[in-house]
Amino acid sequence: MAEADRHRPPADLPLTPAQTVGPFLHLALADPALRRPALADDAAALTIRGHVVDGDGAAVPDAVVETWQHGGPFTRCATDEDGSWEVRTGRPVAVPTLDGTPQAPHLAVSVFARGLLDRVVTRLYLPDEPANGHDPTLAAAGDRAAALVARADGPGAVRFDIHLQGPDESVFFAV
Repeated sequence: MAEADRHRPPADLPLTPAQTVGPFLHLALADPALRRPALADDAAALTIRGHVVDGDGAAVPDAVVETWQHGGPFTRCATDEDGSWEVRTGRPVAVPTLDGTPQAPHLAVSVFARGLLDRVVTRLYLPDEPANGHDPTLAAAGDRAAALVARADGPGAVRFDIHLQGPDESVFFAV
């Protein structure tokens, strides 16, 4: 038998299926300190809240939502029983793309949940941000761009619901 053949599985052996995320990611990833890296008295900080729902509109009680931004804090939050999540982070700033094209201030958002083979990634843009009208990603999203823009939800707060599937599915990016 050739050396290379000794490391190959027999042809009649089935392939191992891919493993989905969860169900134990809450135990490993839900560090409460990562929910609020911005100080409570930081007037420039932003509270982001929302729900993660599945294709039937049912709450996903065991997802983990992460946000990150250029030069800002990273956040991570496990969803509650009703699929809700909330983080407090710094307000994102505008940064150019690699080729220098201006982008509107935004947060990158990842969701890990049971049934997903990999995280899903989207963006969160701020409401009433003048630079949104010239952002290349929002322009590429076309008639779905509004799904990438959070809604105002009180002073210093926005709401950003994440729909994993269905007719209101959030805009996700291949990364």
